Amino acid sequence: MKILYLETSSKNCSVAISDNEKLLCLCEETSENYKQSESLHTFVEWALEGAEISLKEIQAISLGKGPGSYTGLRIGAASAKGFCYGLKIPLIAVNSLESMIEPFLGQNYDYIIPLIDARRMEVYTAIYDGNTGEEKVGTEAKILDDTTFQEYRDKKVVFIGDGAKKAKEVLQLPNADFNENIFPSSKYLIKKTLEKINKKEFEDVAYFEPFYLKDFQGVKKKKSEE
Repeated sequence: MKILYLETSSKNCSVAISDNEKLLCLCEETSENYKQSESLHTFVEWALEGAEISLKEIQAISLGKGPGSYTGLRIGAASAKGFCYGLKIPLIAVNSLESMIEPFLGQNYDYIIPLIDARRMEVYTAIYDGNTGEEKVGTEAKILDDTTFQEYRDKKVVFIGDGAKKAKEVLQLPNADFNENIFPSSKYLIKKTLEKINKKEFEDVAYFEPFYLKDFQGVKKKKSEE
């Protein structure tokens, strides 16, 4: 089964194609300027060329559903839904935090804690078992301070993601590891996507919305400007 994967929830615009569990091609770029709107469809074209298949051969679309960048998630969801409608194929959605933990499973950590940078000292996070990947604490928005995650002080913990940089500066956890160079990537969607396909856990394309976690916070115009 040939599957197209889109991950646009962070600074990493990422596209992959697999044939079942075999990764055929990966195209991604991390940019501080969030280049999803200008890069996503180009990356899809490059990935198809690299995998040496045509778009009509794609049998399912998998999307990293967030949480993360509001604009990035909207772009990814709109593209995924467009492909599904046009090709008449199913949509699978995977929590972007859950996909990040894959490279760290079985590395002797008690817990893996992904942190996606939000505003100021806020992060999007969840907590996973370091061996099984089982979710221990569900996805939430959390404000970081010197008391955060103190219940894991005596555990072997790794914090991953772009929120790990500011976490390292404030968390009083001297034994924890921090890896800030990990972003949600389409290549880490493969395993969970295949599990969902086997269970027939498909999204309703017409009503699907990304996992924003929080409402969009834009700058309100003054009445004189409206």
